[in-house]
Amino acid sequence: MSKYNILFVCTHNSARSVIAEAVASTLYSDRFVGFSAGLHPQDQINPYALEITDELGRPRDQIRSKSWEEFAEPNAPVMHFIIYLYDPLIGEAIPHIPGNPASAYWTFPDPSSLGEGNEAVVRRAMRSIMVGLKKRIEILASMPLETISSIALQKKLAEINQTV
Repeated sequence: MSKYNILFVCTHNSARSVIAEAVASTLYSDRFVGFSAGLHPQDQINPYALEITDELGRPRDQIRSKSWEEFAEPNAPVMHFIIYLYDPLIGEAIPHIPGNPASAYWTFPDPSSLGEGNEAVVRRAMRSIMVGLKKRIEILASMPLETISSIALQKKLAEINQTV
């Protein structure tokens, strides 16, 4: 079984994509090498997202907020998958990343819209994002990726968002 590079892109690369990178790189490390990036990366990772990545066992020295442009550079790792984690309610933009990876749009609310708010509410929201990501990545990891045509794979990636 091959390992696949999977890039998760969201607006700030401070919560959703960081959690997705940690899920892919820890729980499904036999199938994926997870990466994350943002359209407008923040200076720091959301502390509630860090709590989750700590629980997942992702070393903090492997977590940083970065721009999607790093993955458009000639020496960047080749991506097999790009998953855009977006909130359609706020009209997040989607960048073009070179290559021909399979891609999909998975809908998740932007936790930065929660502001500082009630800690329990923010923690529940982050945990809900993690659970949704785990379910979707688990479905992807269970697919016979080596034998699926690129067209069928593209369709199945989109269907994952609809089934969870």
